[in-house]
Amino acid sequence: MSISAISWSDGRLKLLDQTRLPREEVWLTLGDHGQVAEAIRSMRVRGAPAIGVAAAYGVALAAANSSTPERDALLAELRTAAGELASTRPTAVNLSWALERVMSAVEAMPDVEGARRVALEEAQRIHREDVQANRELGRLGAALVPDQATILTHCNTGALATAGYGTALGVVRAAVEQGKRPRVVATETRPQLQGARLTTWELAKEGIDCTLIVDSAAGALMRRGDIDLVIVGADRIAANGDTANKIGTYPLALLAREHNLPFYIAAPISTIDLSISTGDGIPIEERAPEEVTALGAAEGVSVANPAFDVTPHRLISSIVTERGIVRPPYQSNLMGLDRAVVEGGVR
Repeated sequence: MSISAISWSDGRLKLLDQTRLPREEVWLTLGDHGQVAEAIRSMRVRGAPAIGVAAAYGVALAAANSSTPERDALLAELRTAAGELASTRPTAVNLSWALERVMSAVEAMPDVEGARRVALEEAQRIHREDVQANRELGRLGAALVPDQATILTHCNTGALATAGYGTALGVVRAAVEQGKRPRVVATETRPQLQGARLTTWELAKEGIDCTLIVDSAAGALMRRGDIDLVIVGADRIAANGDTANKIGTYPLALLAREHNLPFYIAAPISTIDLSISTGDGIPIEERAPEEVTALGAAEGVSVANPAFDVTPHRLISSIVTERGIVRPPYQSNLMGLDRAVVEGGVR
């Protein structure tokens, strides 16, 4: 794996600023949880698994920076920091999942020094587990990719969006490692062009064949037989299999159904939210109008800029996780996945 966008060094969190890619590679060094929150909110770090890892380190920084000698006072400070981090991007459940893990570990400690220590240890454990999970889901998902298949993907789901390796792009990487020769068609992904800026950059570095298209060209390519399957990531998966992902995913699923193409979701189990019964309960982030108007729009025009849409489970062929490939009926099969935290990594 040649790309890693998150690291911990010398008591600081280091992030590759994804708003500057692909023109320049700029690393940020963050020393407190407020800086981490700003980096998540501004999408300097992005992707559901990646922001979960970054937020976990944010709590570790808050613990390290606290000067209080009292355990209860420290816990109160960390709960406030975790709340600030959780509010940055509401759709991706990995964010709250990672924060809850760190806070549970901290609250189990009887003293301040122990709490500070386990905050960092748990963040590092989440970091390691995400890379392991992505490698395993990639290995499993590669079985769904025929040799020389042309894969349509949306947004960025690679090493940049995770602690390393990737989800949907992890499946592509694993297929290449297994000797297959997939070709990727990447949508530009409006409004922030994360497919054009980030997916093409990653695949170029890996030497994987990639063609960029505008979002609205996907249907034309499917109609003329240029696409074999669609693989995308996820920011939250409801108990019935409804899946929130980057805006524009839902129409791709509809197009795939119309053209009898498989439509796969690739995501670690930390993305599954069994507390939400259907996609109607998933909060959808609304982002700034300037993200849409920046490329040219009439002055004063009203803008709707939802960051995500929800794909109904009936349009999803399979959901690839590190614990296995989940097929319909999702309601029972997702609940059957063992979501317990396993010491030492993913089972």
